[in-house]
Amino acid sequence: MKENAFIQLLEVNQPILFDGAMGTMLNQRGVDFEECFDELNLTRPSLVTGIHRDYIEAGSQVIQTNTFGANRYKLARHGLEDKVVEINAAGVQVARQAIRDSHKDVLVAGDMGPLGVRLAPFGRVQPEQAREAFQEQAAALAGAGVDLMIVETVTDLVEVCEAIAAIRQVAPGLPIIASMTFTRDDRTLLGDDPGKVARDARKAGADVVGVNCSGGPNQILRILKRMR
Repeated sequence: MKENAFIQLLEVNQPILFDGAMGTMLNQRGVDFEECFDELNLTRPSLVTGIHRDYIEAGSQVIQTNTFGANRYKLARHGLEDKVVEINAAGVQVARQAIRDSHKDVLVAGDMGPLGVRLAPFGRVQPEQAREAFQEQAAALAGAGVDLMIVETVTDLVEVCEAIAAIRQVAPGLPIIASMTFTRDDRTLLGDDPGKVARDARKAGADVVGVNCSGGPNQILRILKRMR
């Protein structure tokens, strides 16, 4: 599809159907939750491609790469921190293969999750270190040819803004979705309300701001109304 095709889809003002969980589907196919799901892009690419293909056949217009945990901090838990570029690039390749197999016009979103470590002042990782890690992953995904980027399931507003800024620095032309999770009181884990999340994420450079996981569709609708 053409450059900025995702933005063009948004401008049509019709619902856009994404895929669903990757980790859950991998687990249903026998992969233990203790394994590194992201490494499967290298070790069992056909398994990942098959899940992408199932989502496409179900009607997904956008599929997300199997790279949710493919940053240096999370990969280090599996001794794979030196394979950030290789794993992310492979994630894009297997997604593209599924699209070629389907003969459908589908977009690929580079999926980036939280780093899995606390940022200062609540943890040891400084914001500039977080941005470097996000830049490393974003550059790998962008270099492999994603159509857009999605930062998702983040609980720290500072972290999501660092991720957005990192993407803007290494891939300024790619659309960015930023999606956070909220607690039962409709605030992030660190206490930020939906309005602040929307304002700060947009200021950081996100094209789309939203909610994922959290407490279900009723809460998500309520938070989205407050964001808007």
